[in-house]
Amino acid sequence: MPYQLSRLTIGPFLHLLARIEVTGAAHVPESGGAILASNHLSVLDSLYLPLVLDRPVLFAAKSEYFTGKRLSERIAGAYLRATKQLSVDRTGARAAQEMLEAALALLRAGSLFGIYPEGTRSPDGRLYRGRTGIGWLALRSGVPVVPVAMIGTDRMLPPGRAIPRPGRIQIRFGGPLRFDEFAGQPAGARQRRAVTDRVMDAIRQLSGQEYAPMYASVRKEQLAARAGQRPRDDRTRARDGRR
Repeated sequence: MPYQLSRLTIGPFLHLLARIEVTGAAHVPESGGAILASNHLSVLDSLYLPLVLDRPVLFAAKSEYFTGKRLSERIAGAYLRATKQLSVDRTGARAAQEMLEAALALLRAGSLFGIYPEGTRSPDGRLYRGRTGIGWLALRSGVPVVPVAMIGTDRMLPPGRAIPRPGRIQIRFGGPLRFDEFAGQPAGARQRRAVTDRVMDAIRQLSGQEYAPMYASVRKEQLAARAGQRPRDDRTRARDGRR
């Protein structure tokens, strides 16, 4: 009930703020566990992606979203708490592994779970190398991975901006990916990387983004070093604690 109530409460505002174009939503299974693997351009991604689907979507969201002071973070935090999203403390690998294990339990229980394989928002609109937590989840759960492309959310609310501006959003869902060739194999580093790279390539094809063969968190560190400051939302190098 809280999930549907939150959609009814915030949904009209989100629809008023943006014109939304959705393609490929039929690729999302109507029931059973599945992973939505999306690019990540803005905090708005976690609001608009669940809005366009009938099924509840559970996300792993960084803990700062739940406690942020900016208007956009307050709105996002209220929505995330109301919809029982996972709060992720990114200060260590153990916390990241606990998030993955919690997500695995949700998938095995038949939930629809959303994850951003890049681990953090893109600092410049490019698609960055994926962290292999998505590979671990896909291999351990055996559920399909549906690639997702969010387009336009960064223009409405880019990193660093407090108040979103009206705009147009496209949300594209791709065909489910399965990794039967790895059945019976351990979820080792090679297998996790192969799955992750395949997922990222599917996202790239949907989004049309330029691909950057490095981690987004590393790029943010580079940009912060040039500006002489610490990255605001990256105290660690990975949301999922894996390379």
